[in-house]
Amino acid sequence: MTIREVGAMLRSRQVSSAELTQAAIGRIDRLNSRLKAFIAMTAEYAMHHARQADAELAAGRDRGPLHGIPMAVKDLFAMRGVRTTGGSRVFENLVPEVHSTVVEKLEAAGAVMLGKLNMHELAYGITSANPHFGAVGNPWNLEHSPGGSSGGSGAAVAAKIVYAAMGSDTGGSIRIPAAFCGTVGLKPTYGRVSRHGVLPLGYTLDHMGPLTRSVRDAALVLNAIAGYDRRDPASSRHPVVDFIPEEGCSLRGVRVGFPENFFFDRLDPDVESSVRGAIARAESLGAEVKRVVVPDMDALNAVGRVILLAEASAVYEPYLADRSRFGADVLDLLDQGRLVPATDYINAQRLRRQMLRQFVKLWSSIDCLLCPTTPNTAPKIGATVVRLGGHDENVRLATTRLVRGINVLGLPALSIPCGLSADGLPIGLQIIGPAFEEALILRVGAALEEGGVGIPPRSEV
Repeated sequence: MTIREVGAMLRSRQVSSAELTQAAIGRIDRLNSRLKAFIAMTAEYAMHHARQADAELAAGRDRGPLHGIPMAVKDLFAMRGVRTTGGSRVFENLVPEVHSTVVEKLEAAGAVMLGKLNMHELAYGITSANPHFGAVGNPWNLEHSPGGSSGGSGAAVAAKIVYAAMGSDTGGSIRIPAAFCGTVGLKPTYGRVSRHGVLPLGYTLDHMGPLTRSVRDAALVLNAIAGYDRRDPASSRHPVVDFIPEEGCSLRGVRVGFPENFFFDRLDPDVESSVRGAIARAESLGAEVKRVVVPDMDALNAVGRVILLAEASAVYEPYLADRSRFGADVLDLLDQGRLVPATDYINAQRLRRQMLRQFVKLWSSIDCLLCPTTPNTAPKIGATVVRLGGHDENVRLATTRLVRGINVLGLPALSIPCGLSADGLPIGLQIIGPAFEEALILRVGAALEEGGVGIPPRSEV
């Protein structure tokens, strides 16, 4: 059931927010020992806000579509009085005195906050095999990774514990869990959603966005959280529109780019087949599919790796005196970042601007790109390599290959489910658009979703 569907039930008094919240708490109690999606549950806090939502709705005070809806946030987002760890011992005693801007806005919209979600430590990785809070499981198969770093967010939505969850995306960390867990995941344009009160990883790469059960639900959440925030120096003043696609939205007249290079190299055969099928479906729904050559994405990925290594090490330099607080994989990356010369970082930023200009030219001929979110489906927990195109590839590099560059460009990107592999694992379709064109990519995603692109319901965890 989606936010829109359960919202209609709330307003017709078929169900109460307190009942929805109690059911969610029951699922956490039943599933979390195996799923490990939650680091902290705020049950009493959530029930208080759920009863408040019920009273407000009964009195005719409707805060909007999220009013009374159970949600949760990745444990990077500050919640007043609730420990915010970033999935690490570095912040094991951090208890914020104020909400992050995103939590402020969600609560102002009436959402009920159920707690803090597990993640790859410090958001620096794609497995969510957290050494301090346990490895998050994938609801489709608990032996497989949910992706990361927002793995708890993807797992909590896919397991139908919450109706939406907040994640962060620095190199694919919303879209990868969405693809692996069979949910929708939206990375808005850089600066569209405030980062204030969120533990940083890469100053110029971090994006905040939702994981949801449907495309329209992602739009509902974006409506609530988008907008300028003077407390975030990167926050954009670009006008905020209504992001919700119109009913029965069409793809007619939409120029869809089918990349001839890079994005279809070295894919799992099931991924390639499903994504090509989704693009064919877009064409049958009226889209104009145009073959295009994209700029040098391998170079863009190299730029992204240099920038993130340097920026993440700068963020955590003050904490490295006590190395025992970090997991081994994160510590290794932070050590690598300390070796990046300033000249490499500056040149990477220069190349970044050049690549962005090349993409501006690309958007003159197309409205959006359709491509795979990841070249592979969810690997088993602990796997270090994945076999693609007859060769073994490092899991981290392979999984981020098709998403990392989009963070460097700051462009909006949406991942939606588009099929299952032969072994029953979800596959993600990525929709990439020009800066601040979230409404466009959400419209494309909704039209595809309504046109039959998706996956069958997941069986019980």
